Amino acid sequence: MKYTILVTALLATKAFGFAPGVNNVRLSTKLSMTTNGSEAKEIKVGVIGCGRIGIVHLGAITKAPNVTPVIVSNPTVSKAEAAAKQFGVPKFTADAMDVITDPEVDAVWICSPSSYHAEQIKACAANGKHVFCEKPIATDLAETVEAINACNEAGVKLMTGLQRRFDPNFRRVKQAIQDEEVGDTIMIKLCSRDPSPPPFEYVKGGGGIFADMAVHDLDMSRFLAGEDPIDILAIGSCHIDKSIEVLEGSEKFDTASCIVRYPNGVQAMVDVCRQSSYGYDQRAEVLGTSGMIATDNVYPNTAKIYKNSFTGNADMPYDFFLSRYNEAYVTETVAFCESLVNDSPVPCTGQDGLAALIMALAADKSAEENRWVSFQEVVKSVYCEDATSCELLPMDVFPEGFQVSFQEVVKSVYCEDATSCELLPMDVFPEGFQMSGDPRDLLLPDVDEQKAGERREAVSSIPSDDDVQANGFRTRVKSFLKRS
Repeated sequence: MKYTILVTALLATKAFGFAPGVNNVRLSTKLSMTTNGSEAKEIKVGVIGCGRIGIVHLGAITKAPNVTPVIVSNPTVSKAEAAAKQFGVPKFTADAMDVITDPEVDAVWICSPSSYHAEQIKACAANGKHVFCEKPIATDLAETVEAINACNEAGVKLMTGLQRRFDPNFRRVKQAIQDEEVGDTIMIKLCSRDPSPPPFEYVKGGGGIFADMAVHDLDMSRFLAGEDPIDILAIGSCHIDKSIEVLEGSEKFDTASCIVRYPNGVQAMVDVCRQSSYGYDQRAEVLGTSGMIATDNVYPNTAKIYKNSFTGNADMPYDFFLSRYNEAYVTETVAFCESLVNDSPVPCTGQDGLAALIMALAADKSAEENRWVSFQEVVKSVYCEDATSCELLPMDVFPEGFQVSFQEVVKSVYCEDATSCELLPMDVFPEGFQMSGDPRDLLLPDVDEQKAGERREAVSSIPSDDDVQANGFRTRVKSFLKRS
């Protein structure tokens, strides 16, 4: 079976199936001790990476009912040993593959550097392990598609770590939107400002301010909008650390702003800066037709000082992301554990991770070219020989001046100028090449979608009332639907 080459973007309309779900937000998460009316299964997990994020997730895993960490890894094995001792994990290793191939392990948390994510996800899928992966899934679109499809093809769950979706402040804003507490959404505002800039070595090769920093805010705008975005305008500048001005692309920016257009005229505005003199600044605001909801920063305590020269919080906001989002990291970890224990859909999918990467790349392109960029422009070509063998096609496959139409009817149009156009023969494309605006052509259904489809088929096969002879059958059907 040939899989699609996507020359359009993967985000454009809700009909594409990428729009973030609006019915899966809960203000609290509690693991069920039973599964479908029976005794809950125990899930055994491994953790790759015992740095700061790995330790946070490991700590949350140890608190989740019916989930037991059995092995951890880190290239510096002393860190793995220390983590194992701290959390009572029986095995530790320097080799991530020891975690992935361990026969006891049902699921793997990937908390390693970004450059390792895609290959480790594929290895987990090949070994039948469910996966939680810190963002990004991969560092380019082709690898991202491959990694997602590897999990979907293997029938294992993949959850992307976008922790802000689990922060109680942002979740309350999402809840207000779902419950129409402020009416229909008109405008979304998000800001993200770090207490201090990272070192030059971190910024260099980090992918730029949009992929490294603003990606969380861009994802949050999509999460709150409940729709897929249309296009984006982004700008960047450098104010804090002038040494980074020698870097390429958006790596030379320490400050950036974006405007994102969503369907129905909804606008989202994002601003990010790598330094804030007053602490970690992470806020959201949504203006609706009947009101507004906004979040404040998070402080270590609620104490305030009242003086004739000052009235306000006694202490500054949290000045480190792990302190600010500790509860969110724990909540997302528990949410994935809940999905494993109860075999329920993951709350933040591989598709969500793919969409966040696309938004960041579009912002980067907009800032570079100083124009609005449609999200359909981001992926010029992704060629897949099969579901897990993809590559980005170089744009010089097209003649100079060639522009691709995103309408399905017109496969290719070559224009010498505005009034001299012709249809381009389709044999210019590699074998198997197809153009599509639907990202579902690129991704296989994930395991939760496959199971939902099986349940729908089962329900559709239920006999009509005229065919039902035994009352006991009705009871069994109701029980099945309740479990589903």
